[in-house]
Amino acid sequence: MSGHSKWATTKRRKAAVDSKRSKIFTKIAKEITVAARVGGGDAETNPRLRHAIAEGRANNMPYENIERAIKRGTGELEGVRYEELSLEAYGPGGVALMIEILTDNRNRSLADLRYILSRNGGNLGERGCVSWMFEKKGLIVVDKNSADEDEILMIALEAGADDLKVEDDRFDIYTTPETFEDVRNAIEKAGIKLTLAEISMIPQTTVAVKGKEAQQVLHLLEALDEHDDIQNVYSNFDIPDEMLDAAA
Repeated sequence: MSGHSKWATTKRRKAAVDSKRSKIFTKIAKEITVAARVGGGDAETNPRLRHAIAEGRANNMPYENIERAIKRGTGELEGVRYEELSLEAYGPGGVALMIEILTDNRNRSLADLRYILSRNGGNLGERGCVSWMFEKKGLIVVDKNSADEDEILMIALEAGADDLKVEDDRFDIYTTPETFEDVRNAIEKAGIKLTLAEISMIPQTTVAVKGKEAQQVLHLLEALDEHDDIQNVYSNFDIPDEMLDAAA
């Protein structure tokens, strides 16, 4: 699990200095639009929308962009209708991949995905081939410099967290999807800064990769993240921290 949270925070740091910030806004806007379409435009009664808006704000997305995306979802503004796809694949070294897509052209997205996988040592799998390795959970990451271990443990558990793992430079807090917002809000109300907060697919087992295979895995993940239609990629790789730090 620690490898998953390390990669998630590495991506966040990289995005903060990435010149292609518009890609991040595009992906968040898609999620906001679909969330509003599926569950309505009121964030108070729509947890998925509430989380997507929070993600937009965490990435300094302008409020007018958020508002337009909501209105496209509710039909107040014209917009593209996106289809949601959840696909499973294998990467170099046999690592498992869960790939979430929002697209207005299913055939294009699937063709692009197959091309990216084949160019980077991966292949698309059958439904169910890797999903059993993952569990949907809330993941909240706090830098060790931001909070005392006893304090963060007490706040998280009292708010409903399932577990807290102490890593080298951070605390990884795991929740159910249902208690995620309660835990997140409790930590933020205590004035503790969050490094990462997301609903994620957490791997229950990991595959260690290093050297050339590790580089191939990172190249594949970069290529997948670059694609506009690919919203999220989850994997069960375990790569040395120094390689992940270098990727940032």
